[in-house]
Amino acid sequence: MEDFSRLRIGQGMDVHAFAEGRRLILGGVDIPHTKGLLGHSDADVLAHAISDALLGAVRGGDIGKLFPDTDPAYKDADSLKLLSSVAQFVRDAGYEILDVDSVIAAQAPKLSPYRDAMRENLARAMGLPVESVGVKATTTEHLGFEGREEGISATAVCLCARCC
Repeated sequence: MEDFSRLRIGQGMDVHAFAEGRRLILGGVDIPHTKGLLGHSDADVLAHAISDALLGAVRGGDIGKLFPDTDPAYKDADSLKLLSSVAQFVRDAGYEILDVDSVIAAQAPKLSPYRDAMRENLARAMGLPVESVGVKATTTEHLGFEGREEGISATAVCLCARCC
């Protein structure tokens, strides 16, 4: 029988509303769209959900605990840099990141053309092989705030293992 007691899973979720005059950045990719996402940082909802999943796996709180939106240092921050810091936090806590999977819910724009670039950016930020990072996109069939094109949500899960 295998000993799975070293394994930890984490789950993360994030939501951002659309706003005029902002860039739409998902997974570190600048996506052409009429609106961007509102947030203190660059509002990369996908990177934030993955960060929260990683922090959840090591019981490290959430992204707001490490990078509070009341701190001017994080105004317009690059969320891939924040994700990289979270990945280092996970490693410093004695864990290895094994796998990450995620889903973006957005009615528009169409995200499939950008999926590979998102995976590459996220993998690089976390120091993982691309094969260990999943990104999927879905619509909500015009239901909910995503379906009404008021914003975008993302969820993520991860698997980590205690190294010692």
